[in-house]
Parts: sequence; structure tokens; C-alpha cells
Amino acid sequence: MSVVLPPLPRLPTAVPRSGVSAEARQALRQLLGDVDRMLATAFRDGADASVLARRRGESVARIVAHVWTACLGDVTGAALFAVGGFGRGLLFPYSDVDLLALVQSPEPARLRALEQFFATLWDVGLKVGHAVRDPVQCRALAAQDASVFTSLLDARRLAGDAAFDAQLKTIVEDPALWPPQEYLAARLAERNARHARYDDTAYNLEPNLKDGPGGLRTLDSLRWMGQRLAHADDLADMVAEGLLDPAEQALLEQSEAVLRRYRYALHLEAGRPEERLLFDYQRALAARLGFEDEHAKNLGVEQFMQGYYRAASQVERLGMQVAERFEEMLEPPGEAVPVGRDFVRYGKRLAAVDPHLFMRRPAALVEIFIARMDQSGVAGFSADTMRRIHQATAAHGDALADDGEVLAAFLRLLRRGAPAVEALWRMNRHGLLAAILPAFGKVFGRMQYDLFHVYTVDEHTLRVLRNLARFADPAAQREFPLGCEIWAGLPVPEVLLLAGLFHDIAKGRGGDHSVLGEQDARVFCSRLGLPPGDVEQVAWLVRWHLLMSTTAQRQDITDPDVVHRFAQVVGNRERLGQLYLLTIADIIGTSPRLWNGWKDRLLADLYTSTRYALRSDVELPRDIGARVRECSEYALALLLDEGHAEADVVRVWADFPQLSFLRHRPEQIAWQTAAILRAHGALPLVAVHPLSVRGSTELFVYTPDRDGLFATVTAVLDRLRFSVMESRILSSPTGMALDTFLLLDADSQQPVSAARAEELQQRLQRALVQSAGVQPSKRGLSRHQKHFQMTPQISFHAAGDRTQLALVGTDRPGLLAAVAQVMLATGVRVHDARIATFGERVEDFFQLTDRHNAPLDAAQQDRLLHALLERIGPARD
Repeated sequence: MSVVLPPLPRLPTAVPRSGVSAEARQALRQLLGDVDRMLATAFRDGADASVLARRRGESVARIVAHVWTACLGDVTGAALFAVGGFGRGLLFPYSDVDLLALVQSPEPARLRALEQFFATLWDVGLKVGHAVRDPVQCRALAAQDASVFTSLLDARRLAGDAAFDAQLKTIVEDPALWPPQEYLAARLAERNARHARYDDTAYNLEPNLKDGPGGLRTLDSLRWMGQRLAHADDLADMVAEGLLDPAEQALLEQSEAVLRRYRYALHLEAGRPEERLLFDYQRALAARLGFEDEHAKNLGVEQFMQGYYRAASQVERLGMQVAERFEEMLEPPGEAVPVGRDFVRYGKRLAAVDPHLFMRRPAALVEIFIARMDQSGVAGFSADTMRRIHQATAAHGDALADDGEVLAAFLRLLRRGAPAVEALWRMNRHGLLAAILPAFGKVFGRMQYDLFHVYTVDEHTLRVLRNLARFADPAAQREFPLGCEIWAGLPVPEVLLLAGLFHDIAKGRGGDHSVLGEQDARVFCSRLGLPPGDVEQVAWLVRWHLLMSTTAQRQDITDPDVVHRFAQVVGNRERLGQLYLLTIADIIGTSPRLWNGWKDRLLADLYTSTRYALRSDVELPRDIGARVRECSEYALALLLDEGHAEADVVRVWADFPQLSFLRHRPEQIAWQTAAILRAHGALPLVAVHPLSVRGSTELFVYTPDRDGLFATVTAVLDRLRFSVMESRILSSPTGMALDTFLLLDADSQQPVSAARAEELQQRLQRALVQSAGVQPSKRGLSRHQKHFQMTPQISFHAAGDRTQLALVGTDRPGLLAAVAQVMLATGVRVHDARIATFGERVEDFFQLTDRHNAPLDAAQQDRLLHALLERIGPARD
């Protein structure tokens, strides 16, 4: 949309060296405000952000020059330069105004005039960053610091002595200052350090538009390298120098336009120089820029963020490639070494022998990535070859997805197993993966607006593939012994890699992505030429890729019925192993914070018990009596080895409910029994095992049962910052509570130290002795949590002689303790709890009765429902 901008307001006449009066300052403030309001209106009406940023740069430059004249007059021996973005003529609504004053002889009078100048700029409303130097100092600093030298590349004189232009040019063009090799190394080091501050990815949930990977700073850096290394002042000059092709230039300019538009809108929305797309602004920005919800799985804010991710990833991809081209430009070409019939190696670069190879034979697009895998020490492709890969990929377009030879080469690549993953990453960086697999291109930059998925779908998918490849690495043996063992036995690793590629490929379409992804996988794998059995295996893994994690985290995997139902869906050991590997890779690839020792053991236990259930001679769950006997016999053997008398053990077990032996491991039964024996009847008994089952800390409470016990325990756990992973609330025939909690430290998500375990034991012991209940601590929501609140979904279901409550909602500090307090206040008893947290989302299940141990009737359920919604509903401001 073309928007006609009115001319900039006229400035008052400046009287040299008279300074700026209070009335004139007010007039300049008014003028600056008028300009900013005019530009904000133009942006709202659809004006181009780059045009507006340049218009603001022009207006501020005029004001700055006006104030310079008023404070210093037509001075010789001093000049004022714009640097940074201002030097390039761009100022976003709240950008800093970066200035460099060069002075030949900084005598006191001139320094006082400069102080007056800068103070006046601040007074009229400009946020100024400034430096005052003489040319000798300027050169010395530029020689020491590449960032200072770089700032001079954009320097633009606004006022003062024109003789300084030549002096500054002398510094910038001095070949002794930052020669090309050194300058390139410095710029790449700065890039790596900057990216490390932002988790080395353009896919953060709250990305930095300016300094993050793929941000506007990346484009600035390309221009700086072009200026210093190739005398190319802009992208068009870089095309002329062969560092970019016209299509790449167009892509960079389109991406830059998106980033500038988002940055302009962000400044206006925040009302300050904010560069991060914080959750605080994302929804408002999406609305401001015209994005609307398509359906529940394609929100306007998700489309808005996808625009950012696509632009940033394009900039980052091309930025990396252009940097490689600069490196190649500065390296002497190596001796040509043939690599097969189609490729040749020059030092660390691989190239095509025939410049028309990729157009003539598209399968070579995949084959060159296979060839790179086989060449140790290769850093990349030659600049010309990279360009030809891009040109051929664009020229062939959708035809690559239907080319039989291309698909055959792609299958050969996948059959390399784990090493193929890095090749897939590189193919994605060159845009080739999306061309061969168009459905993958649809999720390029696709995000989900929550705290659970911290990467876009395409980035997540590639990370899942890398996680799968780790199972082939001997170095991962200590961390994933079972996973490495399973991977080593895979007959066809390409099946698992394809499942990883397709497991989330249908996200954002509005339906069940597992079902839609299964359909996509079946079609592609058939076209790929996989045997029918392998096609079915890939499709099954995509369809059920969430089954193992949901079963482990939401159901009681110590219940043989649960394991049996899971085993029936899985069907055989080969699928079980592949599903186990895919589940781990998926969890870690969703967010590194989601993986911990607890989930490691939980999935390993489900794998082990399911593998046993899939034996040909085990078709049904074992008899309950047999399971109880097996557990008790093993636990008794452990206790006897510790020196306990069998008669004492039998006496304690006489008051253990049968469920203890069904729901706990023998090691837990033995530890709990030993704790009771050591207490010699002293109650309440609180025992803490720092490192118990599944890499968790175990808390065991043995005391006369009473209402409010669960609420007291969870309140203490909340105050001490423990996360409850699982709880077992059991009652003995004589009315004793045998409550077990499996815990992790809330901050580290790891088992706790012996000191922390002792603190928990002492604090809880004191709390249980007190008659008054313990209240949970009061902690507010984090800034992130405030943006992802949802009304809890609460449902009730009959569960034998109990009522099951399912709670799905937003996680928040003290949630479980608050739920326990509500249940206590409404006369509800908790008999079991299953806790699962997914990012900001919780899915908790409780087995409940009233105070007479009867299921909850409709009135009690309704009372509990309303009390929970009142207590744990979305927080009010």
C-alpha cells in the first residue's frame, strides 16, 4: 500500500553560538512529537517501515544539525557524525541517536559547548548515545576494537568541519587496520558470541529482532563485511561482486522488510526501544498488523510469529552461506581432487565438475550432500556450487518431489542411518529438504503459541532427528544405555528417521496432526519405494508417536492392565523399541527442560514391562495374587539381607493394604518397612530417600489417617519448592496412612541432596505434629505464565468405589497445594494422585471419596468444581 507522507515540519532559524532557549527547546520537542505522531499514523495506514525509519532519520538529523549550529556555530576543528543505524539513515520510533563528535583540540570552551549540545538533545526528547574523540584517539580505538572500527564504516557527517570527512576516510581505508582475514574472523567471533547469548537459534519463544540469530544485525554484518572485504556497499554491489545472486538479494530484502516492519510495530506497541518480541506484545502486534485467527490450531499470533521465524531463518541461512563465501574468497584455492565422477574438491570446498549438473540431473542435488558426508575435512561447498544448488532447487521447484531419481537418491541418503541427519540439516539450510518434501515446507517457521514447544515445527523436527542420531554415538552410552542398545539392533534405521521427519509435519492444519501426518507419511514412503512393511511401520510410528509419553505420564504403569492395553496397541518388540527411541527424541527436542531422570526411568520402566508383556507366552496380565506374592517375596529377601527378623516384617505387613504390593516396587516396600521398624512405634513417621525409584526423591509418610493430611504435605512441599511427580495415598485396615510421594527439586528438576532431604523430613515432621494446618506459600505468576492462563478443564468419572477427577489447566506456583486445600475445605478425601506437567500445561488425575469413603455424588462434584474454579482459575490482575 502506498502512503503519501506530508513534508517534514520546518525548523526555527538557528542563531550560531546562541544556544537553544527554553522556548526553542519546547518548539523542538513539539516538532519531534508531531513527526513521531505523523509517522505512527502513516504506519497504521500501511506505509513501509523502511521509508518511515528513513523519514524519522532525516527529521532527527535536521534537529541535531540545528542544535549543533545553535551551540557551536560554524565551527572549524570539530565535526559531528551519525553512527550506527542513524549513520545508515535509519531511526525506528525509539531507536538511540548515536553520535560521534570529532574535535581537533578539545579546549575547555569547546567541551562546554559540546556538553550544552548533548544536554539540549536530551532535553528536546532524543535518547543520545555519544562519544567525543580527536582523530588520533579515534584511530587508536578503531585499531584495538573491531566494533569501533565497524561503527566508522557507517559514519555520516551531519554538521561541522568538512575536513574531518577525509580524516575519517583515511582511518576506514587504512589497510593496516583490520585486514580482511582479521576483520572476517572478528565479525564471525562477534556473531557467534551474540548468538550464544540467544541460545544459538532464531527460534526462541521471545526472539530478539535486532541482535538474535537472523535478526537485523545479521544483515548489517553482511553489509559491513561487503564494505571491508569486497568494496561492496550494499546488497546490489554484493551481487555485482558475485557474493549473492539476484534471487538471494530479493529474498534478503523481503526478509529485511518483514523484520523492519515488525520492529517498527514493536517500538510503537511497547512505547520504548524494545527489541524482543515478548509475550506481552505478541498478540497485540498480531492484531496491529492484521493477522486473524484461522482456527484453534492456526491462531493469528502464530501466523504473525511464523512471519518472523521465516524471515529470520532465511536471513540466518543466507548469512551463514555468504560468510562462507567470504572465507572462500580470502582462501587460496586448493589443488583439485576428484570426488567421484561429478564432483571435485578444492581444499575444504566441494564443487560440481559440470556447472550445469544440477539442472541436467536433479538427483545430483542430493548426491552432493552424500559426497560431502564421505569427505572428511570438508567445510562446505564452493560459492559457485552453493549458488547453483539454490538456482536449480528453485528452477525445478515441486518437480523434485515427483522425480524418481531424486527420491531414490534421498532414500540412499536415509539408509546411511545416523550420519544422514547432518546432511538433512544442511539440505534444509539450502532449501532442498522442503523442495523434496513439500509438506515440510508448510511447517517452515510454524510455531505453537505456548511455553511447551520452544522451537518452530521445522526446527523441532530437525532436533528430533539429531536426538535420534545420538543413539548411534558411543559417547551417548552412559546417558542412554538402553536407547543405544535398541538403536544398534535396528534393522532399517531409515524407518525411524522418516517417522521423525513426519511425526509433526501436519501441525497447524486444524485436525489431529498424528492422523494427518500418518496419511502424508504413507503416501511419501510409498513414492519413495519403501517395502510395504516399512511403509506401515513409518505410518504407525507417526500415528502413535505420542502414545508412550502419554501412557507413562498420565496412567499408572505399575498396573498390569495399563501395560497390557499399551502392549496390545504396540503389537511387537520392534515397534516398541522404535517408539521408545522416538519418544525420548521428541521430548528432548520439544524443550531441553522437559527431560530429566524421572522421565528417563518412567519410559524405561514402561519399555521393560511392555517388552515382558509382549513375550509370546504372556497374553494377559498376571493374577493379582501372584503379583503380590512376587513383590512381597523379593522385598522380604531384601529385608532379611539387611538383618531384619521375618516375624517383625510380617507384623508390619499385616497392616499394609494389598495395593502397596501392587503399586510399589519391592525396593520401595523394603525401604518403607525398614523405616517403620526403625521408628519403634514413634508417630508420625516421615522418611525421605534422596535417590529412589526412577531417579526421584521418595517421601514416605506413615501416620494415623486424618482429613487434611494430603493438604498439609503438599503445602510443605510447595513451601520447600518440591515438584510432585507422583503420589500414592493408601490406607491400612487399621486406619493408618501410608502415603508415598515421588519428588524432584522444582528448580533443577533433579533428585535432591541429602541435606535437602533432611530439611524436608524435619519440616514435615514438625508440621504433622502441629494441630493447625500449613498454608501454601503465596507466589505470583511469572511474566510468561501470565500470558498462558486457561480456565481449568475439570471432569469427573466413576472409578469403582471412588470418583476420578481429571484436571487439565495452566501450571502455576503452588497449584497442587491449592487443589489439596480446596479438597480439604469441601470435605473430599484424596486416595491417589497422578501428576503430569507439559510446559505451562498440567494434566492431573485424582482418586477421590467423601469423608465416609464413598464416591462423590452430583452435588459434591458440583461444589468441588466451583470451589476449584474459584481458587485456581485464571489469575485476575
